[in-house]
Amino acid sequence: MSRFIVLDSSPLGMVTNPKATPLTLECKQWLNSLLAKGEIVVIPEIADYEVRRELLRVGKVAGIRQLDQLKNALMYVPIETPAMLLAAQLWAEARKRGQPTADPKALDGDVILAAQAILIAQEENEVIVATTNVKHLSQFVDARQWRLIE
Repeated sequence: MSRFIVLDSSPLGMVTNPKATPLTLECKQWLNSLLAKGEIVVIPEIADYEVRRELLRVGKVAGIRQLDQLKNALMYVPIETPAMLLAAQLWAEARKRGQPTADPKALDGDVILAAQAILIAQEENEVIVATTNVKHLSQFVDARQWRLIE
């Protein structure tokens, strides 16, 4: 069994931010400590998309460069059909429970991230999702499959 640390868009944005604030430095140190311990850190494609689109919108070339470098250094998990099928199921179930995580017409990145984490966990892996969005993602957590850290 392997352990995977899956980065949501907030921590991914912090570790790729070239601006040296106390929070970004702390996040970068956290990532470096994981890598030094031999942890497998994962960038899901949906998190890359969410960070990249904002960097492109505001023209942050250095941030895009940092994101590309990290994408090449860590494990990158593209969005594939099984993840999208599971994400659609998770989205529908959340709506039926009255617990949506996004506007009905929005591309709901949280359910796509959750689906990718569940699929990684189903391969008998321990999965930890690093996020600042525990509220939305927690409804998809199955304690036997994966967990969240904030």
